[in-house]
Amino acid sequence: MKAIRVHRFGDPDVMQVEEVPDPQPGTGQVLIEVKAVGVNPVETYIRSGRYAAQPTLPYTPGSDLAGIVEAVGPGVSRFKPGDRVYTWGTVTGAYAAKALCTEDQVHPLPDKLTFSEGAGVGIPCGTAWRALYIRGAAQPGETVLVHGASGAVGLATVQLARAAGLTVIGTAGTEQGADLVKKQGAHYVTAHDDYARILEVTGGRGPDLIVEMLANVNLQEDLKVAAPGCRIVVVGSRGSIEIDPRLTMQKEVSILGLILYYSTPQQTASMHAALYAAMEAGILRPIVRMELPLADAPKAHELVMSPGAFGKIVLVP
Repeated sequence: MKAIRVHRFGDPDVMQVEEVPDPQPGTGQVLIEVKAVGVNPVETYIRSGRYAAQPTLPYTPGSDLAGIVEAVGPGVSRFKPGDRVYTWGTVTGAYAAKALCTEDQVHPLPDKLTFSEGAGVGIPCGTAWRALYIRGAAQPGETVLVHGASGAVGLATVQLARAAGLTVIGTAGTEQGADLVKKQGAHYVTAHDDYARILEVTGGRGPDLIVEMLANVNLQEDLKVAAPGCRIVVVGSRGSIEIDPRLTMQKEVSILGLILYYSTPQQTASMHAALYAAMEAGILRPIVRMELPLADAPKAHELVMSPGAFGKIVLVP
């Protein structure tokens, strides 16, 4: 089968298509015929060698995919050949024609979603759910600012928050991104740095919850506009920033980091059950920005880190 392989850390061009043996499922494992692969920013950090936990070289990138179960190993009870599934992690890597996963990494994909949409569920929608409900403790009636709402995580956060009864403010960097955020359910859409508008639409109070995608740029200003008791959940940051800690004291604002893989088994099971229900109900539907062939993985890594991104970039084996 064809798979992307990385033999050394570096720029996107270190990813090359190679012919590798088909994996075979062992005990508790599921073999999936890959129909679509979701590209996530974390995969660019790993590929470049800048991530804290690095894989052993050579490796195949990726954790999010959607496809059809081809075979199952001994002890697997939840899936059978022919099932439509999405994954949240793999054993052999997602950027490939086939992928081997443990049974707990695999989840049912509702018929309502295409495989490309399914490839956008794992990390983006899981992150959105954890930001809102595990770290952010979102409550109906509150106001949430999704700071960077036009990316895959941001759009999922908008969809889930709107359906849960929150007032949603989203920010975007382009007119196209702003239109998309509005269509996905945001009550208000502003530019990333239009803090005056954020205060205006909240009657001067500010948001109760901020889901922050670029903390190294926005965190200090977030603290200035936060409502009393606001929780700021840091989903993304690409560097350091100087903040005034007194701003956290004045309104008892909490700054909360998020790492999706810190989810406990119970939290993970609850999260995927909730995501499935949301997909079934038509509440949650990942937005696919573009589909690229597997060989264009280097281009996908460049695009996913470019400013003004909207929706999900998907590789198709």
